[in-house]
Amino acid sequence: MPAVKIPVLVTAVGGGGFGEQILKALCIANKEHNKYYIIAGDMNPYCPQFQMADESVCLPAASHEDYVNILMSICKKKECQALFPGNERELTEIAKCRSVIEDTGILLLMNPTNVIETCMDKNKAGLVLDELGFKPPRFKEARKFEELVDIDWFPVVIKPSSGAGGSAHCYIAQTIEELKYLVLYLNTALPNQPFIVQEYVGDELSEYTVGILNDLDGNYINSIALHRELKNTMNVRAKYKNNTDRKELGNSLIISSGISHGYIGKFPEVTDKCRELAMAIGAKGAINIQVRFVDGEIKVFEINPRFSGTTSLRAMMGYNEPDILLRKHILGETIETDFEFKEGMILRNLVETEMPDTPAASWEQYLNG
Repeated sequence: MPAVKIPVLVTAVGGGGFGEQILKALCIANKEHNKYYIIAGDMNPYCPQFQMADESVCLPAASHEDYVNILMSICKKKECQALFPGNERELTEIAKCRSVIEDTGILLLMNPTNVIETCMDKNKAGLVLDELGFKPPRFKEARKFEELVDIDWFPVVIKPSSGAGGSAHCYIAQTIEELKYLVLYLNTALPNQPFIVQEYVGDELSEYTVGILNDLDGNYINSIALHRELKNTMNVRAKYKNNTDRKELGNSLIISSGISHGYIGKFPEVTDKCRELAMAIGAKGAINIQVRFVDGEIKVFEINPRFSGTTSLRAMMGYNEPDILLRKHILGETIETDFEFKEGMILRNLVETEMPDTPAASWEQYLNG
């Protein structure tokens, strides 16, 4: 490993999550200045993203009782200067032990623990939005249907209060009867877990993914937004005909997937208020805010206290959040506030990756656990 390069570890780079996005952004940065020695970690030994990195390591699942100790052992062995958690479960586990990790001198590229805990609980996040005056869509947390019989603001989105990355277990109910059956399903699929019922607002043309970037001291750096294109099957998790009398919502009711694309730009009409929100909740690092822009106001329906699933798309436009934070906090560079970046459309598609020299017997063993 060349001494001039900064060793950085990115976890959970497989599976199409934000860990892969961080990895791609760092690869884009290396094409420009080649300052990072990128170590990619994942629990899948056949992770195709390993081929993008300088080195790869297999990690245990974040639920493993010794996950953090194993992770720290790898960081020590590889002399990592920075660590990027690449999925929400790992983010949560690392946040619990952040002081121990930071005491070793490793830079953690993540928000404060209290911000992570608040934003990853959708009910807490909604209450904070209300308290701060940001008027989220109407919402209610519950564990059983009997707590929801007074809801009369259909259609609604129903989803787990936490742990629903990529819109997992996220559904739309247009009537009280549909809501009842969805609650029964969630009670079976996710027993004892609270869920949140949220008013569906805006149409398919009104959705934005907004990124606010603060440095790790909480100082604002820049903002960006992706106006989401919701017509592709990769980008839509669920689509329902609008059977309600709320025609302003459009002909179809849509839940977006975790794979976003569309037009990237400054969009101050949405980013300015999101910047205020990020500062108000104490964000430090990258934060991603999901909104629909309705009647001149942002309606925040989710806050992700982490790097975005669009991080590499932003990096392609000259807005490279992982690189900026490393340059700021490890290389000591001065980063211009509201620096310029390109604006334009980026679309995604599937890419096939050949995995050479993979023995069939080894692959079958992997499939069998």
